[in-house]
Amino acid sequence: MNATGRIFRVSLFGESHGSAIGAVVDGCPPGIPISPMTFAADLARRRSGARGTTPRAEADLPELHSGIHLGFSTGTPILILFRNLDTRSQDYARFASVPRPGHADFTGAVRYGGFADPRGGGHFSGRITAGLVAAGAIAKLVMPGVAFSTRLLEAGGGTDIDAAVEAALAAGDSIGGLLELRVAGLPVGLGEPFFDSVEGLVAHNVLAVPAVRGIEFGDGFAAARMRGSGHNDAFVSREGKTATNHCGGANGGITNGNEFVLRVAVKPASTIALPQDTLDFTTGAMTSLVGEGRHDACIALRAAVAVEAAAAIALADLVLLSRCHDLPQGDHP
Repeated sequence: MNATGRIFRVSLFGESHGSAIGAVVDGCPPGIPISPMTFAADLARRRSGARGTTPRAEADLPELHSGIHLGFSTGTPILILFRNLDTRSQDYARFASVPRPGHADFTGAVRYGGFADPRGGGHFSGRITAGLVAAGAIAKLVMPGVAFSTRLLEAGGGTDIDAAVEAALAAGDSIGGLLELRVAGLPVGLGEPFFDSVEGLVAHNVLAVPAVRGIEFGDGFAAARMRGSGHNDAFVSREGKTATNHCGGANGGITNGNEFVLRVAVKPASTIALPQDTLDFTTGAMTSLVGEGRHDACIALRAAVAVEAAAAIALADLVLLSRCHDLPQGDHP
């Protein structure tokens, strides 16, 4: 299903070249100030225009159709809508017969019995993350005092981002990237052991972002090469502050009050200008496919804010859930 969350619940809708896309946010507490300007900063981070991003230029002006009255949330579902105005659907005509390698053209067609909208990638497009980013902006308002910081650590396997993007553009190819998200100010006690761990719930949302292929928390996979003496975080205060943060701000699936740290691997865009030998599903013969349309050379450049939004939605849900529980207030060790 296209929804996530138990109390703070978000649904995404629309297709890349349909009339509109957006999100429905349910469970937002009443009395939170929300206007179109609420989304401006995050939508600007997602917008194309920088070198290596798609030339598709959408204004992405958020239309608030419900759940807001006199500039404040009412507590009822909030509908945020974005019009699709800059589409060139003819660029995608061939992909119905020749699905793009690495893309959801094939799996989407099978999953929906041939009725999926293929234009611009349809509902599988990164275009849909505009609604996700808008929902994430509201999620952050639910958590006053919590700060998010996201950066692109590397692209194309190196730390010189600009050089990697230029090389990909010159080759008619695409590159992936590695993002890091840090969240400060989370309270101790969010999450549950096992299936509803804070890492599991955040990963569930983040892995839904198109092109995300992996996620790690704290030291992540590097912990497999460490000893306990090097990985353990010694406590230095009764509030749970630790001298190091190898665990990335969570123990036993529950936030420990330290900075919550995760990294995300973003794959290269599937549509590239280089010829690719692949199957024509209409003729049954191999053919050469050159990607048409307007696409990012490095999706990771604009994915940071979408990853941040996905994580914020999961964390906001946990914050609201914690307010519903009468947690024991006994003495801490």
